[in-house]
Amino acid sequence: MTTNMGKFDRALRILIAATLAVLAFGTGTLESGILFWVALAVAAVFTLTAFVGNCPIYHIIGLKTCRNCG
Repeated sequence: MTTNMGKFDRALRILIAATLAVLAFGTGTLESGILFWVALAVAAVFTLTAFVGNCPIYHIIGLKTCRNCG
């Protein structure tokens, strides 16, 4: 699996995932069932793709956000 995400993209995904997790667990904002689970699912996917460095959707559309990708 090749990397197709740059450092800024990966950091931004971690930041968004952390924000969604805080909204889901730390506040009463997303208590309404489906929004809670959607936020957690998006946070999990963003965290996984950020740590792996590969986004399957980027691969499908041919997008690379890193400078020295293979």
